[in-house]
Amino acid sequence: MAFHDLNIAYASDDAELSNTLAFARELEYTTVALAIGITSKLPPQLPQVARDRIKIPTGLRVLTRLTLTLSDPSQNHRINALTAAYDLLALRPSNDKAFQLCCATLDCDIISLDFAHRVPFPLKFKTVASALQRGIRFEVCYSTGIVGSNDARRNLVSGAAALIRATRGRGIILSSEAKNALGLRAPWDAINLAQVWGLSQERGKEAVCEEAGKVVRLAGMKRSSFRGVVDIIDHGSNDMLVEEPTMTDSPQKATAEAQTSDMPQPAFPVPTLRQVTVVPEKASNAKRKASSNSLNEPPSTRVADGKPLSKRELKRQAKKARLDKAAGEHEQQQRPPKKEKSNGFSFQHEALVSKNKG
Repeated sequence: MAFHDLNIAYASDDAELSNTLAFARELEYTTVALAIGITSKLPPQLPQVARDRIKIPTGLRVLTRLTLTLSDPSQNHRINALTAAYDLLALRPSNDKAFQLCCATLDCDIISLDFAHRVPFPLKFKTVASALQRGIRFEVCYSTGIVGSNDARRNLVSGAAALIRATRGRGIILSSEAKNALGLRAPWDAINLAQVWGLSQERGKEAVCEEAGKVVRLAGMKRSSFRGVVDIIDHGSNDMLVEEPTMTDSPQKATAEAQTSDMPQPAFPVPTLRQVTVVPEKASNAKRKASSNSLNEPPSTRVADGKPLSKRELKRQAKKARLDKAAGEHEQQQRPPKKEKSNGFSFQHEALVSKNKG
């Protein structure tokens, strides 16, 4: 089971960052992201994570992330160019206009809300649903409720509960945003903490495992594939060249070919390679041929030229036979009874005898 923590604060002068990563590995995290936060305008040169100064423990995957705080989206015209510089891009809106723009149009991987302070705009289902349809996930960071003040803890509980109600518990990931090892918690502790906010244990497990993994995979597809759909491995062509082994016609021919080369003469036919151009077969409008089983069918199911009858024709013939049989029975019932022949007795009825005499 792969546990993710996609938000660990990074600072270039942080001497305890290696210890924080080692502690995260002890807590059974397999993927973490070192986040660089920018709250003002984008600088001319973007800050980078110095991996050579960090001791990464074995079995831990470390990603780079940029968390950009948006107050006026019109001033950050370089947002689309940030995806190539970092593995993950997270936007943190500070007002309602920036939040709606992040959910509707801006290209990012995560929408991270600062729940250490009271959220100044409402979280509506229609707004967050537009982001979920685009594959964007919402992040809840729990370290402010652990090492922060009472107000930060209160704001975290109310804000996380409002987000869970708006998203119906879907599309949420849990991160720590820890600045040191004290802000980290084990994955199951974070799942139990999310239950206090109203997130079920099943959804909480998805927030740490499946949903966070989807964010990482989708971000990788955006950066390494064509339009986030397929990876371009090689340019395609209509014709494929296939080398097919063929045996020579005779041992004499193989001997003649061997004498023209520097190779020693073989004592058996040598397979050679010839180049074959494979052309895609065009779709034909011809009907399928009759299977071998159709030859074993009775003659009533085949026409004169040997082709099998279709199922529709067989049904039509069966229906016609039933109708003919029913018509014959009906005609037989309507036919008048036959007169019985005289059985040869000599006496007749008295009324008939008197009538004949008169």
